[in-house]
Amino acid sequence: MTNELILNNGITMPALGLGVFQSAPEETTAAVEAALAAGYRHIDTAAAYGNEREVGEGIRASGLGRAEVFIETKVWVSDYGYNETLHAWDKAVGKLDVEYLDLFILHQPAPDRFEKTISAYKALERLLFEGRVRAIGVSNFMPHHLKELLASTEIVPAVNQIELHPYFTQPEVQAADTEHGILTQAWSPIGGITFYPGWGEERRNVMEDPVVAAIAREHGKTPAQVMIRWHLQQGRSAIPKSTNPGRIAGNFDVFDFQLAAGELAAIDALDRGVRNGPDPDVARPERFAMVIPEA
Repeated sequence: MTNELILNNGITMPALGLGVFQSAPEETTAAVEAALAAGYRHIDTAAAYGNEREVGEGIRASGLGRAEVFIETKVWVSDYGYNETLHAWDKAVGKLDVEYLDLFILHQPAPDRFEKTISAYKALERLLFEGRVRAIGVSNFMPHHLKELLASTEIVPAVNQIELHPYFTQPEVQAADTEHGILTQAWSPIGGITFYPGWGEERRNVMEDPVVAAIAREHGKTPAQVMIRWHLQQGRSAIPKSTNPGRIAGNFDVFDFQLAAGELAAIDALDRGVRNGPDPDVARPERFAMVIPEA
């Protein structure tokens, strides 16, 4: 199995990437450099993470050429709107210190201001047409958000990045993505959000699930490696987050084993239908108002 997926516009994207959500800026550069040294060629960041500049520094420190690294970042809600989103591209490439983006996506559907979401996506379409991005997409869009977006725009998103791990598989979103030729990309792919310290109420840790643990023992792999393999074998992209060099390398060591159909089904059956991240249908005006600094 290769680490390549073909997006709906013909662009090749590495299926497995490093996520840097909640990676402190001072740790991000080293994490990116470690990931690229371990073989990753896809880095996922976002304006709202506050670490795009450090991602760019890590890529440059790796010694790899620009074309060798697939860079994905996201527009935050406060930069939605046509002209605002065009300027969000300026901010992103300025911080990353690159001339183009491989994948530029909208971070949230923002249902309380969806007309601005539509305008923002139309700006992404222009950026794609002008060659300033190679692919465009969305994040956290539910089927009804996708339906409304597709009715008002020209280009089908290449990617929809959603919360997706064994305890929350969002089959209806995956089905909608497949119907429209959109690649599903998993954030929190190994269930980090189910045990992230200080997140809130007590959560059940998917990393300690006995079904996943048994499959891991069978293959001589870690639970994290099994979950990443589960995503990749089912045709999804996954962007596990870590700043630990050992775990970063371990999360990439998933191309030398194969899960059986029964094992995939057993992991699918763990779905509890419980969202741990923010509900995309709930407006968060204070959070959405966060200002993204200039480059």
